[in-house]
Amino acid sequence: TSLSPSQFLRRQQVLQLYRKILRAIREVPAEADRRYLKDWAREEFRRNKGATEEDAIRMMITQGNMQLQELQRTLKLAKS
Repeated sequence: TSLSPSQFLRRQQVLQLYRKILRAIREVPAEADRRYLKDWAREEFRRNKGATEEDAIRMMITQGNMQLQELQRTLKLAKS
């Protein structure tokens, strides 16, 4: 099935968020923590893969961005 322009843009946002999260996780110093976070992220995205409700998807993207910012803040604090 082909995507509408808004679905296409939303999909791009989701993929971009996923990549950013995985990139941030690479900065986590402990191997066990990295593996845990990577599995958690993969599972979260997989679990919500079938979501079609626009508002729900927007909310999940917002939540994901907040979690990404929190991870980045934590990593920055750990380095200082």
